[in-house]
Order: sequence, then C-alpha cells, then structure tokens
Amino acid sequence: MALSFATDIRPLFRDTPDVDSMKDYGLDLSSYAEVKARAQDIYATLEDGSMPCDGAWPEDRVARFKRWIDEGMAP
Repeated sequence: MALSFATDIRPLFRDTPDVDSMKDYGLDLSSYAEVKARAQDIYATLEDGSMPCDGAWPEDRVARFKRWIDEGMAP
C-alpha cells in the first residue's frame, strides 16, 4: 500500500519544534502542497541530518520520506 502524506508523513513532523521553526524559513511542514513542492530539498536536509533542528531522524524515517517521494507523493 502506498504511503500518504496525511497518514504516514505529516505525523513525522512535530508541531513544535519542526512545523513552528520551519515557518520562520517560509516552509509550512503541515501543508501537503508545500511539502510536496519542496520534497527533494526536504529529503536532502533529512538525509544529511541538518533537519530537524534538534537531531537527525532515524534511518527508517528518512527512508519512509524517500519512499513517499518515490511512490508519487500521495496526499
């Protein structure tokens, strides 16, 4: 079954600090449209460990985000 933003990706981004802090940079991580539009950039920062601000995601979370991209980024 394909991953979806609402079920599989949005819950990965915490309202605080993830969503709140990224709004300061002009990105709303709670918005499907914005995350979809900037998915490759978000993935790059997740993969290099510079996001989230308080420590890198475990590999399985980064892989889930990448799989969502590869599967076509369903809402």
